[in-house]
Amino acid sequence: MGSQTILDLIASTMVFGSLLLMALRMNISSSENVQAYRMDLVVQENLVEITNLLETDFRRIGYCQDASKISNPSLAILYADSIKIKYLTDLPTGDVGTTGWLGDGNLDSVTYYVGPTSEASSTPNPNDRFLYRVENNSTPQGVNLGVTTFHLKYFDALRDSISSPVADPRTIQYMQITIEVQNYAKVGGLVNTAAFDTLYQSAYWRQVRIVAKNLRNR
Repeated sequence: MGSQTILDLIASTMVFGSLLLMALRMNISSSENVQAYRMDLVVQENLVEITNLLETDFRRIGYCQDASKISNPSLAILYADSIKIKYLTDLPTGDVGTTGWLGDGNLDSVTYYVGPTSEASSTPNPNDRFLYRVENNSTPQGVNLGVTTFHLKYFDALRDSISSPVADPRTIQYMQITIEVQNYAKVGGLVNTAAFDTLYQSAYWRQVRIVAKNLRNR
């Protein structure tokens, strides 16, 4: 009778332990899924912020409120390669819908480029980089929004691809922008190891052949 009681206790303990482990696993898995959802939202928000800025800026290439200061829009792009572009524009001095959005009539330069992965070594993700946006001759200040890919491709008036770096920026009439943003760190991995062991959550965006109207004003 005593031995049977001990066996019952052992069996009950094993069953209880199994149920407890299952409950803990479900709780951890649920927490990882919530965390993954939140970090995916952050990645999406970062991508939207970057793409909105790029689309707005690039469509102003070659624009100036005082058209006489850039009478030849083909000279608007000063340098172009696969990860860097420098161009002339008239930066807005006010919000959208105000007269300041039209600029002040003076030419400005804007430079976009990404730095090496070594500059973002403080983050767990080995692939993220600083994205730089430099106005005129100001000191470059990189913003780390999880950018892992920033690639520019250029096309001429016949929509043929131009090799990079572009020898003659005057031939550029269309551009293709490719961006990938990843989470700065892995999410979870305690339960959903297949999803989180090697991959970082990412969001991908490509604008196919964006056109700055002033570049076509030849």
